[in-house]
Amino acid sequence: MSEEYKITEVTLDQLPLLLDWRMEVLAEVFAPLDPHLMSSLREANKVYYEEALKEGSHVACFAVIDGKPVGCGALCLQREMPSPDNPSGRSAYLMNIYVRLAYRHQHIGEGIVDWLIKRARSFGVNKIYLEASEIGRSLYEKAGFSYMQNMMKL
Repeated sequence: MSEEYKITEVTLDQLPLLLDWRMEVLAEVFAPLDPHLMSSLREANKVYYEEALKEGSHVACFAVIDGKPVGCGALCLQREMPSPDNPSGRSAYLMNIYVRLAYRHQHIGEGIVDWLIKRARSFGVNKIYLEASEIGRSLYEKAGFSYMQNMMKL
């Protein structure tokens, strides 16, 4: 039987946990990295997230089961030049969707993507971009994203 999860927005006081998750994801994607490099990346991410979360240009969330994070995701809010498919110029970049292997059968990734899309819409975002990796492509297609070479957009 699947355990119920809930999505919670990351706050500044949860930043250390988010940074640890980010380092785990980087280590998985890029293979084990030099500890010195990981330390400097963690510090660079700390500086980025502290500023971005405070100014509201970045939103992050955890998927939580029994008070313990089992997944995470993030959204970078941005502006671009207005265009016919995005007259407001409000856009976002969906990133860092990660779910622990033991929980991937529960479709938590889809829940994180849905939550982040709704959150972006609450900021008036009309266009959302993401990286179109082979692993994530089917997840994003289910959420309504269309393929654009190495990028996808909603």
